[in-house]
Amino acid sequence: MNLVAMGLTETIKNDFHKLNTNDEMILGRVALEHKRMYRVWTEQGELLCEVSGRFSFNALNREDFPAVGDWVALMPRSNEGKGTILAIMPRKSKFSRKSAGLTAQEQIIATNIDTVFLVNSLNEDLNLRRIERYLLLAWESGANPVIVLSKADLCQDLENMLAEVVAISLGGVPVIAVSAETMTGFEELEPFLKPGKTIALLGSSGVGKSTLTNRLLGEEKQLVQDIRMADDKGRHTTTHRELILLPNGSVLIDTPGMRELQLWESSDGLTETFSEIEELATQCRYRDCQHKNEPGCAVVKAIEEGLIAAERLTSYNKLQKELAFIERKADKRAQAEVKKQWKNINKQMKQRKSY
Repeated sequence: MNLVAMGLTETIKNDFHKLNTNDEMILGRVALEHKRMYRVWTEQGELLCEVSGRFSFNALNREDFPAVGDWVALMPRSNEGKGTILAIMPRKSKFSRKSAGLTAQEQIIATNIDTVFLVNSLNEDLNLRRIERYLLLAWESGANPVIVLSKADLCQDLENMLAEVVAISLGGVPVIAVSAETMTGFEELEPFLKPGKTIALLGSSGVGKSTLTNRLLGEEKQLVQDIRMADDKGRHTTTHRELILLPNGSVLIDTPGMRELQLWESSDGLTETFSEIEELATQCRYRDCQHKNEPGCAVVKAIEEGLIAAERLTSYNKLQKELAFIERKADKRAQAEVKKQWKNINKQMKQRKSY
């Protein structure tokens, strides 16, 4: 396997050489994860790997374990088709969301992505607020977002729908409409599909990610089911995250549809996604303006003049509150982990004194 074609860079090589203390250690890229077992692409072929005992002991959280797209250092057992993962190379990008449930834990969807194709279906299921949420997470990941609107052949008002999506992308994010049925729009995706580059497909269930994967791959690798005639929604088919090597040398990560997309963290993501609101906020009379009933609010004035949609402000406020809540939960979790570590240290010290 040619690792350079799979995204291996000089930076990753240098990180590996700094770590490598054993001539038998090799580099690989995680192609598939299944219950703490990993299929890893290496120059010796695909190996089924697990993490070492020391790795598992030192991992404090779920995000410390390998994820699809990670470059890892491993000890191969090529005669068995297996290997042991010893370390993860530093990630250049990471697309995460909050895991399902009440606890504040990170779930990594994919790593080391160059471009994120945010796939949305051009039918009645098109949701601008969902696209805003995906954009926020994409900017935060460190990858470049591209909005891909699938099933363009089903859209009765393509021009207006495109205008609505372009409006929330603020003109800085490419918006591309494609149809797998008529094979239109795919030429606009080609500039992002370069050898050695990694593209992740993200979107809700049934928006056409598997069909898009098959068209880019040139074969029916991913199972595809027909759309439901009642509502034009596709049926969920992809069940796991997986690296797929495209014929032109680029790497594609297909992901299962996300029924729930909770934010994890954001610093620049909110600013990038709602840059027009944050820019207007600097013109408000009061620095702590909540953009409600305060006099001299530039944001409210822009809404009244029709320059931005009221729904944009509602979405902005909602996402701000969600991020603040997650931050509070994460702080409590971090405090609990510190207490747990100190308890373990005290326990070990008492055991030593008893000897």
